Amino acid sequence: MTGHAPPVAGAAVRPVVTGVGVLSAAGTGLGALAEAAAHGKTAFTTVTRFDVSARRTTRAALLPEPTELAEAVLDAVDQACRQAGLPAGATEHADPTEYAGATEHAGPGGPGMPVLLALHSDLRTRAVTTAVAAGAAAAWGVPGVTRVYTGACVAAGTAVADAAALVATGRHPRVLVAAGHLVEPGVFAAFDAGRALSRDGELRPFSAGRTGTLLGDAAAAVLVEAEPAAERRGATVLARLAGWGRTGDAHHVCRPEPDGEGAARAVHAALARAGVGPAEIGYVNANGTGSPLADRAEASALRRVFGAHAERLPVSSSKSVHGHALEASALLELAVTVATLGDGRLPVNAGWLGPDPDVGLDLVLDGPRSARPRYALTLNSAFGGANTALLVAAP
Repeated sequence: MTGHAPPVAGAAVRPVVTGVGVLSAAGTGLGALAEAAAHGKTAFTTVTRFDVSARRTTRAALLPEPTELAEAVLDAVDQACRQAGLPAGATEHADPTEYAGATEHAGPGGPGMPVLLALHSDLRTRAVTTAVAAGAAAAWGVPGVTRVYTGACVAAGTAVADAAALVATGRHPRVLVAAGHLVEPGVFAAFDAGRALSRDGELRPFSAGRTGTLLGDAAAAVLVEAEPAAERRGATVLARLAGWGRTGDAHHVCRPEPDGEGAARAVHAALARAGVGPAEIGYVNANGTGSPLADRAEASALRRVFGAHAERLPVSSSKSVHGHALEASALLELAVTVATLGDGRLPVNAGWLGPDPDVGLDLVLDGPRSARPRYALTLNSAFGGANTALLVAAP
């Protein structure tokens, strides 16, 4: 990608979130993760599921109980669908006239609710996708997995943007987005060999003395629904997807564009799509991987977009608590942001040692910090220069 999609012309259907499911190192459910994020309670521990004795870094954020990836994703899907109040096994027979313009039985996913799945691309991707498709079909009547996203750390963010567009343009009344990542030997070894992992075993976004990221387990699912369809069902709206933007700066295979121009364009696209000005944003859940170069570039991007407002715009990276879940990161962080809008507690930017003069952001360092932002932004970036921005509005 070299640019962003233009705003949907004349779109009258607002995409909303009606269900969220989460498994993270903080425990099962969004409540456990939101509590950990609000208090800056980190979940990093020594990896024991495989041998790390030869690695520079030995820590990650792991699920409390071992599980298979497909099982974890299906657990998150179950949570999201139940919270949204969907009748088990019934979504495949959804009424195609739930709202004007809906084509439930003619969209790219075929009959039934589309399922967009973000996973790491390896030899097991097909097996995991097949297992998730079979489990979701048995429990919720969906036709299978419509599309699989493997675009590294923006995979789930891209899937959410596509889901919002499918709903906003009237192609489907609801779309399920799911994602999963478990810390495994191959990826861990690659990140460690590339010196991308934190040397001191803590993830310190935007802090002086930061030395890298730490990986984390996660499974997450979000139900994106047309607001009229949610109203007809009497579903509780948790948040609204007000805008989304995607860019690709192609600056370097793994180094970020130093001035953050590509990420800034993604944010501008999300704001423009929503018709919202920079001064209206009340919180940013930043990509904040703890990388010295990436954090500096992201801070530059935020200052480019928000100008003087950046001095009083609360920013934190929830990765500092739950770790970097790669392809699942954007969905996990969207879930945290939705929780923030609901309970009025801004996540703590954990691991702080001191200010980096090149950052210059209003970081949330003590928690829980109380606030009721109307709009919050969640950002993600990936190797190769891909960026996604999701603008979330309070219901």
